[in-house]
Amino acid sequence: MTESANRIFSGIQPTGNLHLGNYLGAIRNWVTLQDDFESIYCVVDLHAVTVPQDPAQLRNSTREVTASLIASGISPERSILFNQSRVPQHAQLAWIFNCVARLGWLNRMTQFKEKAGKNREQASVGLYSYPILMAADILTYKATHVPVGEDQKQHLELTRDIAQAFNSHYEVDCFPLPEPQIFGSATRVMSLRDGSSKMSKSDMSELSRINLTDDNDTIAAKIRKAKTDADALPSEAAGLAGRPEAENLVGIYAAMANMTVDDVLREFGGRGFGDFKPALAALAVDQLAPIGARMRELLENPDELDAILDDGAVRAEAIARPILADVHEIVGFLGMPVK
Repeated sequence: MTESANRIFSGIQPTGNLHLGNYLGAIRNWVTLQDDFESIYCVVDLHAVTVPQDPAQLRNSTREVTASLIASGISPERSILFNQSRVPQHAQLAWIFNCVARLGWLNRMTQFKEKAGKNREQASVGLYSYPILMAADILTYKATHVPVGEDQKQHLELTRDIAQAFNSHYEVDCFPLPEPQIFGSATRVMSLRDGSSKMSKSDMSELSRINLTDDNDTIAAKIRKAKTDADALPSEAAGLAGRPEAENLVGIYAAMANMTVDDVLREFGGRGFGDFKPALAALAVDQLAPIGARMRELLENPDELDAILDDGAVRAEAIARPILADVHEIVGFLGMPVK
C-alpha cells in the first residue's frame, strides 16, 4: 500500500552522542506514536554529508543512533527503521522538488543562516537546499503527519508549500499537506550548565548534557553538578520566571515523570536543590540506565544492526517506489524508474 491516512515520518541525524534532549524532545514521542500511526523512522545520513564527515565515523554514528532508537523503544517490527541513503527515491524526488521550489522560499529559511554563519559563501549547496531533501523525505511516503520541534516548523511549512505547488502546477491531487505533531513542555531541554542554551552534543562541556550512553554514576554526577541558584523552589510555575536553570531542571523532572510543572512544584515547592537534585538523579537513572545498557548490547553486534536497517530499507522502498513512479508519470518522464 502506498496510501495511508495515518502515516508518520521523522528523521534524525547520525551525529552520535544522543542526549537527554534528543530523548525527551523527540525519541520518546516517536515511541508512543507507534501506537497510533503507521510509523517510518529514518537515520538521515544524506543530510549528514551537507557538512564534512569522516566516513568511518559516519558509519559508526549511523549504527549508534539506530541502537539508541531501538533501545529507547522503537520497534523494527512495528515501525519501519532504516538509513536514508539505502532508499534512492529520497534523492530522486528531491531533484524534482528542486525544480518546484523557489529561491525566495529557501532564502527565508533561518536555519541555513544560523548553520552557515558568517561564512555563507563557503557553505555547501547541500546545506542550503537540505530543506528540499527534507520535503522529499516526507513526501516520498506521502506522510500525513510529521513530529517536529519548534525549530523545524518552518521546514514543514516549506514541505507543505512544495506539495501544494506540485499539485497545483500539474493539476493533480498527488501529495498530502502533512500536519505537524508538536509536543509540549519537553520539546526544549536546556544545557545543565546554562539554562538559556539548548542542550547540545556540540557543547564543549560534557557536564552540559546527559548522554544516552552515560552510566548510572555519570548521570547522577552531572545532575549533582548542574548549575542552579541559591533560592528554594517555588510552589507554582510563575515563580520560575527569571530562573532558567531551575526552570530547566523542573521541566526535565516533569517530562520524565509525566507530570505537569505545577504538580512537581506542589511536591517540591519550598525545598532546596539539595532535596530536589537527588530525586531528579534517581528518576533519570531509573529511565536512562536501561537504555544505555541495551545500546551497548546492540552495538556489540553491528551486523545485526545492519540487517535491521537493510530490512527497513526494503520495506521503505516498497512504499516509495510506486509513489515515485506516479510522480514520473505526472511530470512526463518516459518509462518507469529503474530499480
